[in-house]
Amino acid sequence: MKKTPAKKKVNTKKAQVSAAKSTVKPVAKKTCMHPWSLSIYVYWFIILFFIASTFYILGRAHNMPKLTDDSAEVTEEVLKMAEDYYKSGEQKLVAGNIEEAIADLTTAIDSNAATVSTYTLRGEAYMQMGDYRNAMADFDKAIEIDPTYSVAYYDRSLLNTRLEDYNAALNDINNAMAAEAKNPSSVLASRDMYAKRGRLNLWLKNWEGAIADFTNSLARPNGVVTPDVYAERAEAYTAMAMYNEAIADYTSAVRVISEQIQGLTDMNDRERLSAQAMNYFEKSAALNLKQGDIASAKDDLNSARTIAAALADEETISRLDTLIADLNNM
Repeated sequence: MKKTPAKKKVNTKKAQVSAAKSTVKPVAKKTCMHPWSLSIYVYWFIILFFIASTFYILGRAHNMPKLTDDSAEVTEEVLKMAEDYYKSGEQKLVAGNIEEAIADLTTAIDSNAATVSTYTLRGEAYMQMGDYRNAMADFDKAIEIDPTYSVAYYDRSLLNTRLEDYNAALNDINNAMAAEAKNPSSVLASRDMYAKRGRLNLWLKNWEGAIADFTNSLARPNGVVTPDVYAERAEAYTAMAMYNEAIADYTSAVRVISEQIQGLTDMNDRERLSAQAMNYFEKSAALNLKQGDIASAKDDLNSARTIAAALADEETISRLDTLIADLNNM
């Protein structure tokens, strides 16, 4: 019987370890963030949030007075700031810097110490810029603050006129006149308010109301007489077939223009008023012709032609020459 060679003795423990190393797949090492490391990110987030909040608050508070525990001192400071920004806004609006004026007036309003005048002035600025929605909101706010403030009613009447809401405009001008009677303003002139209401009545075809308002406007001692008041009253007289009164008003309108044009140096203004006078002469001629007064009609047309020649308006000259020739053949 053949003997099998004896196996060498192996260190059992060492072999087991070696086998385990050769059969077990390597496992990816897991990273575990320490709780302290996570807290650092949270702390930095909170710090950055407070920094951003601080800059936001500082930005909002730019140019605003710092609040203190002394309420009397704060009120005085806020009022002074609001007044300064109001004056600055007013000056910029007069100078034509509308956007800058709105910015200053908004700062005054944001101070919570703005007066009714501030809202009204900003409304005027918005209206000049064509932002009618914000203008209306400011006028409404001014009236809400002080229902006796005539200027806000007057300005809202102008805005409603631009929006062609003539009934609303008429209601506002009525309120402006009522408020002015109780609480007079240095800004408004009664002559101008009557003229504005007369125009609204004219557009609403309230001829008698228009004539009464224009007459009241001309009777007032304060304010400047404009040729438009005479001309627009002439339109109301014409609508009521009161032709003699209308002709007289067109004559008065031309007289006012001749007085005003003497003091003008701007050529554009002189030409504009001259064109108005030419138009009034033609309207007067038409009314004289309607009444059968051919001689007066010819005189009016000749006066209109003289102005057209001075303006070098060849088209109008040709048209007037034809009309005058027709009258000469009558």
